[in-house]
Amino acid sequence: MATVKRRSTVPYYAAAGTWVIYALLFPLYRVPHFLFVAVVSGVVFFIMNAVCGTVEVTVPDPPKKEESTGNPELDKMIKDGNLAISEMKRLNTSIKDEKISADIDRLEDLSAKIFAQVKSDPSKLPQIRKFMDYYLPTALKLLNTYASLPAQDVQGENIADAKKNIERSMDLLVTAFENQLDKLFQADALDVNADIAALEGMLNMDGLTGNEFTK
Repeated sequence: MATVKRRSTVPYYAAAGTWVIYALLFPLYRVPHFLFVAVVSGVVFFIMNAVCGTVEVTVPDPPKKEESTGNPELDKMIKDGNLAISEMKRLNTSIKDEKISADIDRLEDLSAKIFAQVKSDPSKLPQIRKFMDYYLPTALKLLNTYASLPAQDVQGENIADAKKNIERSMDLLVTAFENQLDKLFQADALDVNADIAALEGMLNMDGLTGNEFTK
């Protein structure tokens, strides 16, 4: 929120009111009448403008313009990812079970790391397409269902079974999110292994490794 100064509308209403009041009390059908009221309304406007020419008003901050990476698909991932994490946080506040809450915290953390990794290397976008289209929405759907179950008037067998099934699925979801993050580093791990193998080969050829390393 910001406070800005704007011209007050009071002088304009006061000047207009002068015309209305004069027309109600005095004749207004000759040119001198109009000239007289015009002068009076001008004086009223001047006085009121001096008294309350500007006022301070509070206005909401302008909406932040979403930053664009220049890649529409990456922009969509960032937007959808932020919405998903916000939804997890919202659901976490309404779920009282400590184990489920801890699992949601873990899903939030893993999701943020997945999105950060892809944002830093957009070539990895195809690797999380199924994660974005299915696994993440399904996780949110299950959590929404779990959060809504305690609000039901009847806590019957079906509701209890649904809660237990969702609770069991949380460990599976956490593992899936962990594996998704790990897979994003698969190519990096291969590059590291290749670099190390090349380095060892050159060191051996140049006789710089020493006997122990060679063995």
